[in-house]
Amino acid sequence: MCGIVAVIGSREAAPLLLEGLQRLEYRGYDSAGIATVDAAKSSLTCKRAQGKLVNLVKLVDDQGALGQLGIGHTRWATHGKPEVRNAHPHRDSSGGIAVVQNGIIENHSSLRKELESQGYEFASDTDTEVIPHLISRELNLIKREGETSNSTWLLEAVRKVSFQLEGAYALAVIWEETPEALVVAKRQTPLLIGFGEGEFLCASDTPALAGFTRTILPMEDDEVGLLTPLGIELYDSLGKRQQRSPSLLKGQEDVATKNNFRHFMLKEIYEQSETARLWTDRYLPLGLSDEAPIALPFEDSFYEGIERIQILACGTSRHAAMVGAHLLEQFAGIPTTVFYASEFRYAPPPLTSHTLTIGVTQSGETADTLAALAMEAKRRAVYGDIAFASHQLGITNRLESSITRQVPNILDIGAGIEVGVAATKTFLGQLLAFYGLTISFASRSKQCSSKEVSKLINELRSVPSQLITLIKQHDEIAEQLSQQFVDVQNVIFIGRGINYPIALEGALKLKEISYIHAEGYPAGEMKHGPIALLERRVPVISVATPGVVFDKVLSNAQEAKARDSQLIGVAPEGRATEVFDALLPIPEVSEWISPLFSVVPLQLLSYHIAANRGLDIDQPRNLAKSVTVE
Repeated sequence: MCGIVAVIGSREAAPLLLEGLQRLEYRGYDSAGIATVDAAKSSLTCKRAQGKLVNLVKLVDDQGALGQLGIGHTRWATHGKPEVRNAHPHRDSSGGIAVVQNGIIENHSSLRKELESQGYEFASDTDTEVIPHLISRELNLIKREGETSNSTWLLEAVRKVSFQLEGAYALAVIWEETPEALVVAKRQTPLLIGFGEGEFLCASDTPALAGFTRTILPMEDDEVGLLTPLGIELYDSLGKRQQRSPSLLKGQEDVATKNNFRHFMLKEIYEQSETARLWTDRYLPLGLSDEAPIALPFEDSFYEGIERIQILACGTSRHAAMVGAHLLEQFAGIPTTVFYASEFRYAPPPLTSHTLTIGVTQSGETADTLAALAMEAKRRAVYGDIAFASHQLGITNRLESSITRQVPNILDIGAGIEVGVAATKTFLGQLLAFYGLTISFASRSKQCSSKEVSKLINELRSVPSQLITLIKQHDEIAEQLSQQFVDVQNVIFIGRGINYPIALEGALKLKEISYIHAEGYPAGEMKHGPIALLERRVPVISVATPGVVFDKVLSNAQEAKARDSQLIGVAPEGRATEVFDALLPIPEVSEWISPLFSVVPLQLLSYHIAANRGLDIDQPRNLAKSVTVE
């Protein structure tokens, strides 16, 4: 989940590294560091700082870091506390080799014991520190074998070390004895090479390349690369030279600004109306036929033979997938199951024929989801039967990401850059993607009449304008209601049917940014245990939208109120909602599209509760925007 950058060329490295890290800080903000090599002195300088990137920037401004070769890192801690001694880059005992890494070295403990038994001393608790020591050991062996080129020595040392590492990693290595060479390597973790004019910049993700280049070369698994100002050499794990052409970035990686908003999260909540408008303009333009009522980017052959769907996702993406599963089953008539991607990897269900597997990841880099998709494709390939063939679709907000290189079919939610760690507009975009798939499958399965499909489409076209009013209204309501949560430590969210996942998402948002313990439950399950938690200090937030379960949800809410809990409702005004102590009103729309509205009050309530507590809303503790490690 960390962010890495590396640069070699004719310009000073430090400013480029710091700019790249600033664009990658969403990947981790426990600590940050850079290392540079000054060719004139053949010396390596390393600067590291605890906390956010601004601390490193000040350190570099004060002390400097000369050199046209460098590596940088912004950290989300996995092994070792977020302290300076655990910050990257990590160096060997001589201090001349420096490494940054994103990933997890699973066999670091055994490697560490082996190295310590040979006299190597460690200065951190991280898994990464074994890498520079291993490289140093290999370099000592290679030198004795009589190789003549320092850059070749470093390349070969990194290649040999890669055989010893178990796990997933992307790493960049510099050595003060080779100020003209940068070595990079990757396995199961993204690493991109950006092409400049006489210079190269490597990074974990495309935002770091914005403003530097639009020409990139994604590295493949188990490749090792040697970069010099003269060019790139890529080698596979066996040392065979690889030839591959670079490509152009498809999307524009803009730098986001807050404009007049206090936080990115609030700005992105407000941008949901625009997200919905762009989606409807793109996928639901006027003039489509009843036979093809939505403009998804798939040929008819994509849908042939699909009898069931399985969805793999994590966190907020999984909650969107749960809404999607309800729509696909109940509206389109396609049996659909949602799995935690992290659990699917180790306990997959028995293979079923004619199955579409959908991976949902807003960043396109979620390690568990990508690995689960790869595993599913591999086990289906064993059968060689068309009925069991791997048929996969990715839903993402990042066209330039690992999932687009791994999965043949991609559905772009087009929500634009989202900086806040707590997903808001990307969640809405994922929901809309599932509405699109539902319409497409429903029109083919004939589960619903064309009239019902047309009604859903017309309702979706009205969503953008309704969101404008709803967001502004609830920004004011939530700010006032949040004052009642000053001393609250536990909150229960309940919902049923299509809005049960919204209860889960509301609880997740509150946990993520306010650090209040919150749980979401199906409303009918309250009496099966969770009701024991209820008392006057535990508010209950009930999502109650008109539909087949409306009366049931109100009845479940009454049970909570009878236990002295403050009862807050997300529901249209009227319709027996006087049971609630406080109401977060939403438009009275059909149950099918209600999740697009019921989630907004919960996002804004979580935001204002966290703001009242003076917390870091856009970068909450212990979290990162893109989860690229298992």
